[in-house]
Amino acid sequence: GDLDKVVNLLLSLSGRLARVENVLNSLGENANSEERSSLNEKRKLLAGQHEDARELKENLDRRERVVLEILGNYLSEEQLQDYQHFVKMKSALLIEQRELDDKIKLGQEQLKCLMESL
Repeated sequence: GDLDKVVNLLLSLSGRLARVENVLNSLGENANSEERSSLNEKRKLLAGQHEDARELKENLDRRERVVLEILGNYLSEEQLQDYQHFVKMKSALLIEQRELDDKIKLGQEQLKCLMESL
């Protein structure tokens, strides 16, 4: 359960940080300083939160190694490899699910815009 939450948190913060940085990069020279300052503050806040989430992931990885060591005393080598594969695939599938959800959301937004333009 912790793995799901931390991976989703990292993905969410990464996406939000990327969007803020894109907006900052797209601001022209004419952008007012208040808007630029607000976006820079938001970027700093998100970057700090992202770093905190990375630390959570590192702690989770350490806990995973401890669990793996304990399981090594009780499981066969094949079962232990199955467990490791499960944990790796779970993270990969969570990331893939998030990407697909984002693509679906984008598609729905594009469809809505097309329908409104008709």
